Amino acid sequence: MTGRFDLPEPDTFTRTYWDAAAEGRLLIRRCGACGRAHHYPREFCPHCWSEDVTWETASGRATLYTWSVVHRNDLPPFSDRVPYVAAVVELAEGPRMMTEIVGEGGDRVGADPDLSGGTELEVAFREGIPVFRTVTRG
Repeated sequence: MTGRFDLPEPDTFTRTYWDAAAEGRLLIRRCGACGRAHHYPREFCPHCWSEDVTWETASGRATLYTWSVVHRNDLPPFSDRVPYVAAVVELAEGPRMMTEIVGEGGDRVGADPDLSGGTELEVAFREGIPVFRTVTRG
């Protein structure tokens, strides 16, 4: 992932997470001591401090917890992406995660998204980064 200033640089621990994301899988960590899941990935449980944590593939389902439409961001590369929807989603497994809400094809949803708290979402991946889109019922 080097060469792109807007993508994270994996280290020895996070490489597993970013490799899975590049394959279209969202990973979380689960504690063997207390059973709780967490995200962002850490080498210990933030709930009970146990080091008995393992990787787990998340379902990719989430609900919208909160969001904000960003109309101005002077930091590259975000200045070229406005407006975009920055959000916190609650994963089906329990943890909350910061992300971006995108349209069906991974495009920006624009300045006036049709969103509300509790909207059902599913993970999508844009350039190896997990983002979320609304669930479409067919």
